[in-house]
Parts: sequence; C-alpha cells; structure tokens
Amino acid sequence: MTSTSPAATFPAAPGGAAHAAPRGGPLVRLWRGRPEDAPWVRPAFLGLLAVTTALYLWNLSASGYANSFYSAAVQAGGESWKAFFFGSLDAANAITVDKPPAALWPMALSVRLFGLGSWQILVPEVLMGVATVAVLYAAVRRRFGAGAGLIAGAVLALTPVAALMFRFNNPDALLALLMTVAVYCVLRALEQEKGAARWLVWAGVAFGFAFLAKTLQAFLILPPLALVYGVCAPGAIGRRIGRLALAGLAMIVSAGWWVALVELWPAASRPYVGGSQNNSFLELTFGYNGLGRINGNETGSVGGGGRGGGQGGGWGETGIGRMFNDSVGGQISWLLPAALILLVAGLVVTWRAPRTDTARSAFLVWGGSLLITLAVFSFMAGIFHEYYTVALAPYLAALVGMGAAVLWEERTRWLASAALAVTVAATAVWGWTLLGRTPDWLPWLSWAVLVAGAVAAVALLFAGRIDRRLGLAAAGLGLAAGLAGPFAYTLETLGSGHQGSIVTAGPAGGAMGGRGPGGGGRMFEMGAMPQGGQGGQGGQGQMPGGQMPGGQGQGQMPGGTGGATPPQGLPQGLPQGLPQGMTRGEGRGGGMGGGGGMGGLLNGASVGTEAKTALLANAGDYTWVAATVGAQNAASYQLATEKPVMAIGGFNGSDPSPTLDQFKRYVAEGKIHYFIGSGESGTGEDGGRMGGGGMGGGPGGNSEISTWVSETFEKVTIGGATFYDLTRTA
Repeated sequence: MTSTSPAATFPAAPGGAAHAAPRGGPLVRLWRGRPEDAPWVRPAFLGLLAVTTALYLWNLSASGYANSFYSAAVQAGGESWKAFFFGSLDAANAITVDKPPAALWPMALSVRLFGLGSWQILVPEVLMGVATVAVLYAAVRRRFGAGAGLIAGAVLALTPVAALMFRFNNPDALLALLMTVAVYCVLRALEQEKGAARWLVWAGVAFGFAFLAKTLQAFLILPPLALVYGVCAPGAIGRRIGRLALAGLAMIVSAGWWVALVELWPAASRPYVGGSQNNSFLELTFGYNGLGRINGNETGSVGGGGRGGGQGGGWGETGIGRMFNDSVGGQISWLLPAALILLVAGLVVTWRAPRTDTARSAFLVWGGSLLITLAVFSFMAGIFHEYYTVALAPYLAALVGMGAAVLWEERTRWLASAALAVTVAATAVWGWTLLGRTPDWLPWLSWAVLVAGAVAAVALLFAGRIDRRLGLAAAGLGLAAGLAGPFAYTLETLGSGHQGSIVTAGPAGGAMGGRGPGGGGRMFEMGAMPQGGQGGQGGQGQMPGGQMPGGQGQGQMPGGTGGATPPQGLPQGLPQGLPQGMTRGEGRGGGMGGGGGMGGLLNGASVGTEAKTALLANAGDYTWVAATVGAQNAASYQLATEKPVMAIGGFNGSDPSPTLDQFKRYVAEGKIHYFIGSGESGTGEDGGRMGGGGMGGGPGGNSEISTWVSETFEKVTIGGATFYDLTRTA
C-alpha cells in the first residue's frame, strides 16, 4: 500500500456532489446540517448523540452519590464559594480533596442551582460524555468523512469503562473531554497556516484546565502533539515553534492562575491541601499525584512502593500485558488490537504523502496519544486502577474510525482488504477471549462474536472484488462482531449502580478474573489504607476489632453478605483478606464492586436516622457537627446531614491535618460537636482504639487525636455507631 493521502469517505455520500443549501428555519438547518453533506449525515450524528444521552441517563440514580469522597466536596462547593474554589471536603474548609477542583466545579454549580441529589451530581458527567462523543466525531469526520466519525463516536460511547466513568463523579470524565478537545484543536491547527495560532492557544487552554482536573496526567500526550505539529504543520519552522511557545504560555496561564493563588494564599486562612504532607499543592502535584504514580514512591500512600523488575508496586504486575489482563482487559481492550493494527495500516497508506498531509498527521496525533498513555499505564508502579483507562478510549475510538475509513477506500488493493480481514478476525478472537473470562454470563455471545467475525473477515478479503453493497454488509457484520462484546458489557454496566472509590464496568467477574498477571480487583483507591494497614487485632486479614463505621456491627460491610476469598493484587502491607461480611460483590461497587467500602475507606458508612438526628441537633452552634478519621466516612455523615464534617487526615487518614494541638483548640472553642469512631483496632477503655493502626492511625497525630478523645470524652452509642460528645468530658 503506497497510496497518497486517501479521500476517505466511509461510505461515500450518495451522489458524490454537494447538495443544495438547506432552506427553512433553524430547526430544519439543524436537522439537515451542512449543504455539502449527504442527507443522512446530520440525522445520523444527532441520533448517535441522542442514543448516547439516553443510554447514559438510564438508571443513573442507581449509583446514588457514587464516590462519596467527591460528592461531599461537591456538596461543600454548593454551599460555600471558598470551598468551591479550593475543592474543600466540607463547607467549613478543613481540608481539600487530593486533586485540584476543576472536575468538581460543574457538579457543584449544578448542586448550587438544583439542590443536592444523585442526578444533580451525575448529569454533568453524562453531558461531558456526550460532549466527548460529539467532539471526537467532529475531529474524525473533518478529514475522514462522516462514516468514520460515526464509527469513532459509537466505539467511544460503547466502551465499557467510558460508559462507567461518564456516569460517575471522579475527575476522569472531564479529563477525557478536555484531552479530546485538545487533540481536536491541534488537528485544526495542522490544517492550514492561517488561524493556526488561535487553535493552538485553545489547545493550551484545554491542557491547562485538564491539569486542574487531574494534574500531570493531563500532560501525558503533550510530547506527541507538540512533535507532530512542529514537524508536520504548514509554514516556516520558526513560526511553528513560535506558535507552540504561545500555546505553552496559554497552558501555563490557564492552569497557573489557580496554582499561584493557592500557593500564595496564607495557609492559616485556607484549607489544608489534601494528599500532601507539607500543605503544598506543588508537593502534591510532583509527589503523590506525579512521579509517585510512576515509580511507586507515594508519600502518604500505603499502597505504593514499587518493587521493580516488572513486578510493579502493590497494584499488580506491570508490563505491556497489563491492559489485556483479567483485571483491565474487559474495561478497555476490546478494540485495542484493532486500533493498533489500523494505526500501522493508516501510516503505511499515507507514508508517501507530503509532509503537511493532514490524514497522516491525524494518525500520528491520535496514535501517539494512544501509545504514550498506553505505555505509562502499562509500566507505572504506583497507584493504578482499572477506570484510569477511560483516558485511552477517545484515542482508540478515533483510530478505529479513521483506519476503517482509509482501508475501505483502499479495498481494491489486496493488502488493504487483507488488513481489513485481519483486523476483524483479531478483534473477534480477542472478544471471544474476553467473553470467555465470564463463562456463566451470556455464554452464547462469545461464539456468536467468533463466528460473525470469521464470516466477515473472509468476506472482507474479497471486498474489492464483490458488489459494493455486499462489501458494506461484510464491513457492517465485522463492526457488529467487534462491538457486540463491549456493547453487552456496557449494558450490564448501565443496569447496575456503582458506589465507592474503586469501580469497574461489566458483569460480575469481568474485572476480577485473577487468571492472568495482576488479576483480581484493586482494593484501595489512592493508597486507601493508611500506614500500618495490617490492622491491630484483625487477624487473618479481617478488619481490626470487628465493628465497622456507621454502626454496621461486627465487621459487617454495608451490603455485605458473607465471607470471601482474598483477591490478588492488593497493595503491599495491607491485609490479604476481606472483613467478615464483605464479599466480592457484583464487580461493580466499592472495592470489589460490592455495596459498601472497607471501613469507610472504599465507600462511606450507612447513616441511620438516629445518628442523623443527633448530628442535626443544634447544628448551627458548631462549625463542624462531627469529626472522624478518613474522608469517606466523613463524607457519608456530611451527605446525610448537609452539614460540615471534618475529615481528619484526609482521604487515607494519613495527612498531618489537623495536628493534635489544632484539634484540641477547635474542641476548646466549641467548634466540633461529636467525634465518630472510625473502626476499633486496639484496646482501650471500651475495648477498642478508634482510628488506630488499621483505620486512620497514620502520621500527623491522628492516632493521638483518637486516643485523646477516647480518654477525655464521654462515649455514646448512636444508631449502633460509636460517638464521642466533645462537649461532655468523661
């Protein structure tokens, strides 16, 4: 295949000529689209967006507050503009989440406008997903035609991890949208010299706000995008470099304004920067959320600490097979082999094109973004979770759409038709393999995918020699075979609620297989267990002392129904079993996908009416109605009462905030009503030490706070949970 750049229209517009300009009002023009488009183009695009919206909105409320860690910050931002700006966990601004706040802002604005609720929090995430599909379609169709854009959009919408995260409140939804926008803007800048600077500036702005969503992950694709523009863009080399510098300045300004304000703001009058050990956002950015994710040396996290030599840290084996293993494969990799094959095919087809050829540049941009993100995710030794792979979905989907269009245009060449056939066959075989990992779930589907893919692959070998309609039918059958598995996984994902810090898409066991390297669920988000996570008297992997936060009683997890075999891939230094009452669940919610979280670390506690009533009594007299170790537990009580609850130690309970002296001062000033026990893991007057060892006894005086409270104040049991009334000494 030595063709120049293809005029990719897949399939070609009927008639081939430009159509007359549409007449009528705005609705008619909206439906008809561009004058040069075939009549089916705009209705098909609007249909794609409508179906995506309907799918993502269906059963949305089943996830409740989803990740209560972020939902609590959203609630706080809906009450306090200061909490909104900083991303505080509570409206009284004790501590922030361990990310910058841009991903919280759309949800907080929704809550401020419409009140607190599941839909108010999650609908903005759905809209981000629909917008990502729209931007991806626009980016692909400009050079490769509407058919390619529709394929790319459909692949993205039906990627299981995308269907999961565009209905969830983690920062990944906004990150994926902004990365897609950035690529779109760079592709526009590559089209022509005039106006390129403006598009590059917009790309810089997208990168800057992506940084404010998930820090340095936003910059993963910067190198390939900058390199492709510097080499392939029209104009003199000096102008190209100057425009890249201008885009870099826009990126620094759009991200740096918030960082500068936080760093310059007096520490005494702003919340503590969650996830940091020195109350510094820069430390958080380059340490825990930066290089620590690569090398596993994550201060403040217990799950880190890479072992090297391909062993990974405590987050599963690293290596190129990570994206295909039992844990991750069903989330993202259904069409990953196809994307890689089509990337090579697209570059071969466009190899002899001029330097500024936009088709080849598009393959280099999308392909470079996929490969560099794939490499980082595969080899990072620090904290890694399956849902991170949503970042790959737009790049993968674009390559599938573009590659299919290019090979279809070249189908009269034997090598092109063979490449199409190999792509479909490889996709079908891999889909059969992934579906075989859940043999009791839709057992007929794996064989249907394999047979349909084989038939389509054989037919596509002769695509250039058979009737065009038969060729399209074969291509459609191949596409259906490739999308059947992820579509089924997506429907299963949409039909279930997802709560907690660790969530996975698909059926039970779909991300829990454990047959390959790194198999099994990832137990703890962001290092979840604080240091010392072996946990006091928990014994054989059980949680310390038995009683779980929120009054679940005797180790009973919210929603748990029985014992479980310990999963593989747990972070080093953590218990290798599950607490009594916690199961592997359905592969969907907190931790292993079950209903609750482990001691409030994966998800919050269940808050009963009695506890809520006690916290709301005279709530206006206190800055915080309660304090407790760990953010997930605090979030549950805050969301139940809509009153500030202090999360001692941040997410993991390991941040040094507040100190014991600061906490004593808050108590002396009457600012905190209750201290809520967060798991009993040692011995004390009541037979348990709150927050010790396994639950919140990390650095920063959190164990000292728990011990001081238990020795000083009166213990009461409210709704089955242990409360300490900080207004009444023992």
